[in-house]
Amino acid sequence: MDGGCARPGYHRREVAPGGGQHARERALDPHGLAPRSRYSDGMSTPPRPDRPVRRLPAVVETSAGGIVVDVVEGQARIAVIARRNRAGRVEWCLPKGHQEGSETLEQTAAREVAEETGIEGRVLTVLGTIDYWFSTQDRRIHKVVHHYLLEAIGGELTVENDPDHEAIDVRWFPLTSVHERLTFPNERRIARVAWERLAGQR
Repeated sequence: MDGGCARPGYHRREVAPGGGQHARERALDPHGLAPRSRYSDGMSTPPRPDRPVRRLPAVVETSAGGIVVDVVEGQARIAVIARRNRAGRVEWCLPKGHQEGSETLEQTAAREVAEETGIEGRVLTVLGTIDYWFSTQDRRIHKVVHHYLLEAIGGELTVENDPDHEAIDVRWFPLTSVHERLTFPNERRIARVAWERLAGQR
């Protein structure tokens, strides 16, 4: 598990499914209420000339997950998890998490989906990649999340297998209307690509 969804408040760049980049960036404060300061240390006023700006080291973290699809009576549904953000609000997002050891990205995606949703899945195809930046006290992190389309092959919905116990709920939502529940626009875009792939449009 990667410790949370792609939250508003982070500097986010979205990479289009298929490889092209959207020139779409935004920077909001941690509560998503106002533009973040343009100064590198997060202050709302310019840094004092006699106070050097602290530059944090940058690291890259790789995660994988995606959309696990189950078809019931000809209708596709996907498993979506709920988590609480730092402000305590519930966010509905796609299951995902850190790549571990010698895992391939596909193996990571299948494992994370199973841990966070209880549903075992078989990877079918790549859907796209999302990347964004956020900071901790001692580093800046460039998070890269690879999303896959998976076919459900077994299991039952549960969050009890989540080793970090961050997922608080999991539900099936129709793929055609899941965009109404997913919290983040970039994940709604991934869901739309999944629908297009299943419909044979791309």
